[in-house]
Amino acid sequence: MRSVRALAAALTLTVVATGCSTMGDPGGGSSAASGSTPKQVVLMTHDSFVLPKPLIRKFESDSGYDLVVRASGDGGQLTNKLVLTKDDPTGDAAFGVDNTFASRALDEGVFAPYAAQLPAGAASYELPGDDQHRLTPVDNGNVCVNVDTTWFAEHRVAPPQTLDDLTDHRYHDLFVLPGAATSSTGLAFLLATVARYGDAWPDYWKKLMANGAELTSGWDDAYEVDFTQGGGGGDRPIVLSYDSSPAFTVAKGSSTSTTRALLDTCFRQVEYAGVLRGARNAKGARALVDFLLSPQVQEALPESMYVFPVARGTRLPAEWASFAKQPGHPYAVDPAEVAQNRDAWLREWSDVTSR
Repeated sequence: MRSVRALAAALTLTVVATGCSTMGDPGGGSSAASGSTPKQVVLMTHDSFVLPKPLIRKFESDSGYDLVVRASGDGGQLTNKLVLTKDDPTGDAAFGVDNTFASRALDEGVFAPYAAQLPAGAASYELPGDDQHRLTPVDNGNVCVNVDTTWFAEHRVAPPQTLDDLTDHRYHDLFVLPGAATSSTGLAFLLATVARYGDAWPDYWKKLMANGAELTSGWDDAYEVDFTQGGGGGDRPIVLSYDSSPAFTVAKGSSTSTTRALLDTCFRQVEYAGVLRGARNAKGARALVDFLLSPQVQEALPESMYVFPVARGTRLPAEWASFAKQPGHPYAVDPAEVAQNRDAWLREWSDVTSR
């Protein structure tokens, strides 16, 4: 069983595998013409992308392409870079744009159409409105509030259960979460509050901040540093994380997890892959998208990137059946509504949380 520190380390890993090199400055401006050749396929992705080395070697052997991985921050930062370089893309394919940012990428014309052959069950994760099939679903998960069950047991306090509970005085100064303006995880939580409270979501955030919620720039700081189960000596027993997180806080030899995801607080995230418009190696990019849908990659996703596969019937690690429970009815916001309101919501969110 991986420790939570190993989880945090892997979530910030940039792949450098045998036969898989990282080229260029992740924040820089190398062009596709200077950064890739027909023998290479360049994948733009987020910092959490990692797959087993044997799978990378298999892709390279089967396809004949060398895989080059360029990490570009979290999902939000990746999307921003793809938009900024859309007229001169720095890669051939991209993975990691999620449903909170997907509409922006599509509106900006970042991706080219490609109707990949989806495995059974994957069609239910397709992005609504993407009739040109520019984005292909690869994995899914849910952003959920997590609690340190041992802390609450030791302090004889009942843990929160719902979004409303987080504004209760019993949980003053106990909640830490990444900000919506700097983290796709944080943006997912903002959208959960939009789905739950409608136009009254700013009032909820005012109450949340008045109750001592702490904002960080990203998931790593919130979970690894400030969360009491994150390994960094944190003092906050409530954190924004994922539905899969409790599967990674089971001590060796134990049959219980020290954390629990609150399944009434969740927002579903789906991560997509796509062929970049203007890619130098579009054929290689399509092969890479197909590879991410292969049974081998789908089965590797839970332990490699701590997400659920989109292919129905994929075998999951044994501990996931016990501790990585998915919500039955996660919050959702229509992508078209997100596209229309994202910037305004983020401006208002920044105003509310900076008071």
